[in-house]
Amino acid sequence: MSYAHLSIIERSKLEILHQQGKSARAIARDLGRHHATISRELHRNETQHSYRAERSQESYVQRRKSCIPSGKWSLEQSTLIEEKLRATWSPEQIVERLRQEGQSVVCFKTIYRWLYSGRLARGILTVLRHKGKRQKPAETRGKFAVGKTISQRPKEVRSRETFGHWELDTVVSGRGKSKGCLATFIERRTRLYTAISMPDRTALSMEIAFGVAASQYPAGAFQTATADPWQGVRLLRQPGSRSWLTGVFRRSVFFLATREFFPKGTDFAQITDEALETALRLINHRPRKCLGWRTAHESFSEELSHLA
Repeated sequence: MSYAHLSIIERSKLEILHQQGKSARAIARDLGRHHATISRELHRNETQHSYRAERSQESYVQRRKSCIPSGKWSLEQSTLIEEKLRATWSPEQIVERLRQEGQSVVCFKTIYRWLYSGRLARGILTVLRHKGKRQKPAETRGKFAVGKTISQRPKEVRSRETFGHWELDTVVSGRGKSKGCLATFIERRTRLYTAISMPDRTALSMEIAFGVAASQYPAGAFQTATADPWQGVRLLRQPGSRSWLTGVFRRSVFFLATREFFPKGTDFAQITDEALETALRLINHRPRKCLGWRTAHESFSEELSHLA
């Protein structure tokens, strides 16, 4: 049977009954409490034969605060957590990666509690990735039905069993800004992200960006590509391989990650190569749950070693 502490209402009734000269047992019967509970309450809070409900409630609240354990918080651990948060890791990524490395660490929910209770550095909340509700924008780039759908891709591509299969999309500047945009590339198996700046979103610019991205990696790293069927781009093909076009391109994880660093309204014509490289490095060096808490960079590097 669980024990319930006296409420402020019960303490107010106790004050009135005590002023009437009733005994602890009589008060206990009126309140439906054990007489020992009333005796302890009076002994703890009575001063000069006077009991005050409001004063007793304040004392109770202070005692509760002082008896709450400090838990596993330490300056060393909080410093490490703050360092990872500033590197754009989520609390869950921090916990799981440190556990894999054999370090003792609190659960990720505890990190969130520390964040909101102020135990971590002031302002650290702003580094969390989800800062509010995101609305899905209406598609304005045009669509047409051409090519194969995702469901028609080979099983090994759909199930991420093999390496070298990419998805492509664009992230555009805010309305009223320049035509500058990003061509984004995601390797399906390792979740490695890369992006190339483009002056506009024409088919020619996308094909050039595709060639630049593919040239960064050895043969075998780009086997197939699934492209967003936006107006003008009908087929992207790496020599010696096949490509597919999606019916409806789902907003990718990379799109969300990019928006974390470059919010809506960003003019991508003003984004430097250094800023883009920094964002990609932070994203690709985060431990990922779907990769067993390895980073995309680690997984991609391992796959490349198998091609050698």
